[in-house]
Amino acid sequence: MSAHEPHDDDTNVQEDDDEMFNPEDMEEEFEGEGDDMPMSDDDEEGGAMEEIMLQNDSIAHFDGHKDSIFSIAQHPTHPQLVATGGGDDVAYLWDCTPPQAPVLPASYESNPQPVERHSQEPYVKLEGHTDSVNAIAFSLPDGKFVATAGLDGRLNIYNTPQQPQSEPAKAFASAAEVEEINWVLPCPNPTYPNTFALGANDGSVWVYTINEQDAASPLTIVQAFYLHQASCTAGAWTPDGKLLCTVSEDSTLYVWDVFGDAAAAGLSNPSGQAVIGLTGEDERFLIEGGLYSVAVSPGGALVAVGGAEGQIRVVGLPRLSIPAGQSVTSGAKGAGPRGKAGGAKQAGGPKGGQSTAASGQSGVILAALAAQSDGIETLSFAQPPLTLLAAGSVDGSIALFDVAHNFAIRRHIRDAHEEEAVIKVEFVNAGQNGSNYMLTSCGNDGVVRRWDVRGGTAAANGGLSGEWRGHRGGGEGGGVMGFVQGGGGRAIVTAGDDSVSLVFNAPPQ
Repeated sequence: MSAHEPHDDDTNVQEDDDEMFNPEDMEEEFEGEGDDMPMSDDDEEGGAMEEIMLQNDSIAHFDGHKDSIFSIAQHPTHPQLVATGGGDDVAYLWDCTPPQAPVLPASYESNPQPVERHSQEPYVKLEGHTDSVNAIAFSLPDGKFVATAGLDGRLNIYNTPQQPQSEPAKAFASAAEVEEINWVLPCPNPTYPNTFALGANDGSVWVYTINEQDAASPLTIVQAFYLHQASCTAGAWTPDGKLLCTVSEDSTLYVWDVFGDAAAAGLSNPSGQAVIGLTGEDERFLIEGGLYSVAVSPGGALVAVGGAEGQIRVVGLPRLSIPAGQSVTSGAKGAGPRGKAGGAKQAGGPKGGQSTAASGQSGVILAALAAQSDGIETLSFAQPPLTLLAAGSVDGSIALFDVAHNFAIRRHIRDAHEEEAVIKVEFVNAGQNGSNYMLTSCGNDGVVRRWDVRGGTAAANGGLSGEWRGHRGGGEGGGVMGFVQGGGGRAIVTAGDDSVSLVFNAPPQ
């Protein structure tokens, strides 16, 4: 992991006038082919010094981290509040709102030189990890809590402060059941607020709920699942928060009925633990090299998984529905940690038609896609009325598939990130009347780009709408590890491998 190198072109190395030389060294003679040896002219010999052009399009930045920033999250109701976690074993909450009179980016060739811009001040520093904080998330629905997860295997829960705090915050709840945690996600199910899921390097999946009023046990295990046989690399909740989809390096996909809603709706669990379980034993699903990304469609009917060699599989999900006036009750709240660790149905729910579920194409492999040449790092479904699936690959390309037309490829942006890995793609969710046709991406080249996905394959320049630079890039510790773009996508905040978080102004289209 690389440390941040300041972008300071005015740094001069001064010689020490008092430095003494050995007189014997001064008498040393150098022999050449002639009396006069001309100085080499690099320009004439084709070895000209490389010209380095620096560009910073950001309107604000945060440089509190001392090592790479691996994770970033945005408050669900106050999008100006951002949380970042890094390789320096700490996390920060900070306000990304730029100063009232921001110092606009200027060319380093300008005269006078631009005035140095001060970093955004942290709201609070979150301490308590002994290794990199590589996952972070705010609780739903109101962001009352923030969860950090690290390579030390620890999940820490903090109160989200209402105002800046000068002293570092300590976790009021913590769990350490695994060796390393890969990801953490808040549950959007309104019936189970302040609930998080995480995936670990041993393949296990855990779901916790927070009860701050319980001083003895403020963090309770709701479920733990153990079917993955290798590292659990990614997870995604269905939009209603009733099902949890997870993938692993062992090329398996499991869809967990975390709160018993599927079982209560009459859907059987073929594996005894998961509503859906697909493995490499099914040749149609086999992806040698593992699965590394997962996304669920906005309507909750589809789950897409991406893995090695550009392989993508799309699988149908069960559709759970509860008639008006009915509810599914379960024992998830306050559930004991070990009694339900297998994922079986919890305390009895309604029977006899009180809830319905459409199994339809549940568990059916609907598409096998392979438009890209290397691993699929990231997937994102567009919001309605669009029906697109975006895939970002290690080969530097982005592919767009049309879900409504047999997953036909609508666009393949081969040089989306200049042959550097695409780390994240995400459609802008600008609401019913917003610009939902905009796709944001970042990569190891250190650049954030936004694409207009309208226009199909004939879109000029791949549909590039804007790009923002400022990270070091080059694939050598300067890439963008992630971003957030809440508030309708009017601003983009990054997590930089160069230890800096940048704020970019992204005007609405």
